[in-house]
Amino acid sequence: MAPSSRRRGKASGAVRRRRLPMRYLLPSLVLVALMAMLMLRGFVHSEILADYRINSPAANDRVPQEILKGGPVIDTRRGGTDSRDDVPDRRIVLTFDDGPHPEWTPKILDVLKKHDANAVFFITGTMASRYPDLVQRMVDEGHEIGLHTFNHPDLSLQSKRRINWELSQNQLALAGAAGIRSSLFRPPYSSFADAMDNKSWPVTEYIGSQGYITIVNNTDSEDWRRPGVDEIIRRATPKGDKGAIVLMHDSGGDRSQTVAALDKFVPQMKERNYQFENLTEALGAQSAHTKVTGLELWKGKAWVYAVQASEKTTGVLVVGLAIIGVLVFARFGLMLLLSAVHAHRVRRKGFRWGRRGPITEPVSVLVPAYNEAKCIENTVRSLMASEHPIEVIVIDDGSSDGTARIVEGLRLPNVRVVRQLNAGKPAALNRGIANARYNIIVMMDGDTVFEPATVRELVQPFADPSVGAVAGNAKVGNKNSLIGAWQHIEYVMGFNLDRRMYDILRCMPTIPGAVGAFRRSALERVGGMSDDTLAEDTDITMAMHRDGWRVVYAEDARAWTEAPESVQQLWSQRYRWSYGTMQAIWKHRRAIIEKGPSGRFGRVGLPLVSLFMVVAPLLAPLIDVFLLYGLIFGPTGKTILAWLGVLAIQAICAAYAFRLDRERMTHLISLPLQQLLYRQLMYVVLLQSWITALTGGRLRWQKLRRTGVVGSAPGGSVPGAVPGQRVARGDDRRPVG
Repeated sequence: MAPSSRRRGKASGAVRRRRLPMRYLLPSLVLVALMAMLMLRGFVHSEILADYRINSPAANDRVPQEILKGGPVIDTRRGGTDSRDDVPDRRIVLTFDDGPHPEWTPKILDVLKKHDANAVFFITGTMASRYPDLVQRMVDEGHEIGLHTFNHPDLSLQSKRRINWELSQNQLALAGAAGIRSSLFRPPYSSFADAMDNKSWPVTEYIGSQGYITIVNNTDSEDWRRPGVDEIIRRATPKGDKGAIVLMHDSGGDRSQTVAALDKFVPQMKERNYQFENLTEALGAQSAHTKVTGLELWKGKAWVYAVQASEKTTGVLVVGLAIIGVLVFARFGLMLLLSAVHAHRVRRKGFRWGRRGPITEPVSVLVPAYNEAKCIENTVRSLMASEHPIEVIVIDDGSSDGTARIVEGLRLPNVRVVRQLNAGKPAALNRGIANARYNIIVMMDGDTVFEPATVRELVQPFADPSVGAVAGNAKVGNKNSLIGAWQHIEYVMGFNLDRRMYDILRCMPTIPGAVGAFRRSALERVGGMSDDTLAEDTDITMAMHRDGWRVVYAEDARAWTEAPESVQQLWSQRYRWSYGTMQAIWKHRRAIIEKGPSGRFGRVGLPLVSLFMVVAPLLAPLIDVFLLYGLIFGPTGKTILAWLGVLAIQAICAAYAFRLDRERMTHLISLPLQQLLYRQLMYVVLLQSWITALTGGRLRWQKLRRTGVVGSAPGGSVPGAVPGQRVARGDDRRPVG
């Protein structure tokens, strides 16, 4: 919507101050929820507390000899050092680490089912949380499950607190996936029993004290090295007729050789009368599985559901990020290209808007005012310096602060005051149109200051009889504050580059309420100003397009307006703009299926406005969400470079816009900070507008408090200006209060 500072009065809805915290709450919760989903996704993808190991040799003099010389099954649950030498002869316990994996685990399960063989899967919590259906399939098909920690760290480097967390979180994922607990545990990076050292043995003792049996192996296929199918089979084959616990992997890389080797290995060993059993079956022990019920089961299921939601949400967000990337770069490309075309067209030597000469006839300037006592004198006096003949009509919309009396007390020529009961801005403007004497009508806000040439430049396009309305160049007058500086960048880059682009495309969506002009006959044909939406300036502009009028942009028709100086006021204004724009788009939606000028605007203008002004800003936070995600989970360097690349493109667009508007480049210093802070506020405002629209809420107009800091037209004094006000000189073109 346009950078208009106008507010509606009581008649169109009592001015009602909403509580600021509630404005932030729901949109903020949505963004926080999205970020939480991404954080959870990063967590279960081992992008935090990730898999790692530091190879450092250690002595084994503190490890009991019965452990070093014992078998792969180590039981320290009762403080002892019980170790089983081997599984029975002609028994093979296949074990698979690091899964489940969505590609390789199903293939391994298919092979095992094909050959009627059982195995033990030592699962990690991260993978089980992401693929719970595979864990359930393992259990359903009779396989045994063991724990392999949640994030696969080297436990010999961890504290007891971290070990407890790894085990409990692994059990939580298992409970959520299959509704069971397991007493089997295999440490990451484990090997044979004789490889136990002084660092890993205390961990094994502690894990036993927590009720777990530690399982290592005595036959390593070394499939992770990908040595070839035959070599995997050779290394997995026990010597003689002995039994074995064979180590394989169903995740952690390409396991195609493992699948192929398994498909040959199992039938070969069965021909030698080997049986493939679960560990507890081979040892003749009680099952390692315990059914989980009650709160523990629901906690596990809640965890798995949350992880699944994060996975699906991330997928949707990635698609959204791709869409916003296309929209952002398309908009930047169009703005740069078409703005250059626009500037070349209107600045070329001998350019004329129409065949007739310059417009010199008098025009009517309408100033709707509601409680503008602090600003109205500066506004009216700036008009008295106009280089074009005008009449000024101030429509006092039921002000209670003496706005009308101030204007009347000035006793200025060609200035009239029309009073009415508070009825809202559209009604005030229609009242002004009815009282206007001339065929060209200029509209401005009661807190806006015109330059002497503004009216003259604004009305020249009406030399073209097809032009029904003209948008001026609204600028921020109070840009000395940080918020003001950010809005200054937004006005110059976002609004005015957009207007140049839309002018070329002949679908400009908004004549700014702060500075716009209309052909009176065009206003009458579309029924004047409407109060159907909160964005009456967008509404009337779209109506002009649908009626076949051309709407253009006059870059030299500058007006200086006072932008909100607090976050609360800025929130109120932009919330109304966003919601009002949505209302206007919805009101004129039938243009999409209509013929003639209305259909052209509906099929060209409405989609562009919807994409660039509603959809793109709504999805734009994904850029910053993924920036934060990348900074936390990596790759940090590439993430920073990508963000800096986007910022560089924005800086190029902003610099070009500032050059076109002849603004000082020094204001762009705050651009990076604007992208990090100010832009986020605009996102949340738009999100709240969407929520209001989708829930059927109704937004009221709100009166923004003004300070009157914009005192006169930049570049020169206004006759009769308020004494003591200083005006900036030179290229800066900004008033100083």
